[in-house]
Amino acid sequence: MAEKKKIILTGDRPTGKLHVGHYAGSLKRRVELQNSGEYDKIFIMIADAQALTDNADNPAKIRENIMEVALDYLSIGIDPAKSTILVQSHISELTELSFYYMNLVTVSRLQRNPTVKAEIQMRNFETSIPVGFFTYPISQAADITAFEATTVPVGEDQAPMLEQTREIVHKFNAVYGETLTEPQMLLSENQACLRLPGIDGKAKMSKSLGNCIYLSESEEDVRKKIMSMFTDPGHIRVQDPGKLEGNTVFTYLDAFSRQEHFAEYLPEYANLDELKEHYQRGGLGDVKVKKFLNSVMQEELSPIRARRAEYEKHIDQVYEILRSGSETAKETAAKTLEKVKHAMRIDYFRDPVFLAEQKEKFQKF
Repeated sequence: MAEKKKIILTGDRPTGKLHVGHYAGSLKRRVELQNSGEYDKIFIMIADAQALTDNADNPAKIRENIMEVALDYLSIGIDPAKSTILVQSHISELTELSFYYMNLVTVSRLQRNPTVKAEIQMRNFETSIPVGFFTYPISQAADITAFEATTVPVGEDQAPMLEQTREIVHKFNAVYGETLTEPQMLLSENQACLRLPGIDGKAKMSKSLGNCIYLSESEEDVRKKIMSMFTDPGHIRVQDPGKLEGNTVFTYLDAFSRQEHFAEYLPEYANLDELKEHYQRGGLGDVKVKKFLNSVMQEELSPIRARRAEYEKHIDQVYEILRSGSETAKETAAKTLEKVKHAMRIDYFRDPVFLAEQKEKFQKF
């Protein structure tokens, strides 16, 4: 018996340019997984259809960010020779799968989904919830199963969504026979990366709050934002003891700094623990720590900027990567849909048994 292929599905909603929160939380890990050689296929989806569930009155917002997200993907090192980048709305099979899966999920179950509840509250939908948005866990299940994903890299806040997919897979297979692949969750190993705060210290980094550092920003803009970062409001003088908890600068250092950065940019400290200890006992100013963080971040973002600049010169090639990837993904999703319809016994015109049954039923002579 052939060993089951290892397949990853992941993606982002194209509601804006991607920022370092996306990079630390998932994008960097995707490149590592892509280059690990452990996976047979990797699908990376620009989830424009899902983005429209709460932006239906502003499709231009989604349209203008399709290429921005594609450029962000390519600039961080996503390789179209190793990963298939696709546009969700181009894969009509996903909509049909969602329709069939809806019959396997109750309204009360969707209402209990913690991620859905949190997202509804965050968007102030209250009782005016668009049906498409309310049912997006089902749409997500269609995305995952369409590409027979065995692995889905997610943050902890998205774990309930994956659990809902697993429930749908179990229910479908129980009712119609073993057809769908059950996915496993893959969490980041760096806990600091899972929830990178905004530069203002607020828990969430978001475009609407204006507290992001975007992957495509210039060196000077990144420097300005880092130097304005929220630290410890009680750390007024250099000699004052400083707090690490809630200190955005140290959270970013937890996520991005490595041992070799100290030898390169701050040789008086052996590692991050030493830097933290000095800050906590007093005698270390915020400006010095921020300058070190800026050096770390610039080293991380510089090659990303350079790759993006090259791809921006060849937008027609980026367009072709999206078009070709979507066509490849559509072929894969079509095969899954065919298996699903066969399992549900609704593939009437592809199943020769159906006509034979009807003849036997109606032609009694």
